[in-house]
Amino acid sequence: MPFIITDPCIGTKDTACVDVCPVDCIHPRKDEPEFARTTMLYIHPDECIDCGACVPACPVAAIYDSTDSTPPSQKGLIEANAVYRTGDDAAVSKAEQLVQAHVAAHADLMAVPPAERAAAHAK
Repeated sequence: MPFIITDPCIGTKDTACVDVCPVDCIHPRKDEPEFARTTMLYIHPDECIDCGACVPACPVAAIYDSTDSTPPSQKGLIEANAVYRTGDDAAVSKAEQLVQAHVAAHADLMAVPPAERAAAHAK
């Protein structure tokens, strides 16, 4: 699996990464019906071409370049990115359940403002 969006996106959901993605693999976009009901954005692992354009575009450093570089506290969000599929209500619900479980399990991280959360991952 290539790139992973992690919890700094929660509470931010900035779409700068969507705008720079050359293959439209980051969802939901603002014009997709799922945007209003999702907690964060997701990278579709089969559509991502591993270009890395999204990483510098993310204003809160929420994107990691591999499962190996994803901090231990964020590993649960790997599966959320893997299961999310635009237009598939069951997949969206499953991804959001994983995100909500992450939020519940990491109240300490979630108390940190999104822009500072990536730095808190290393602690």
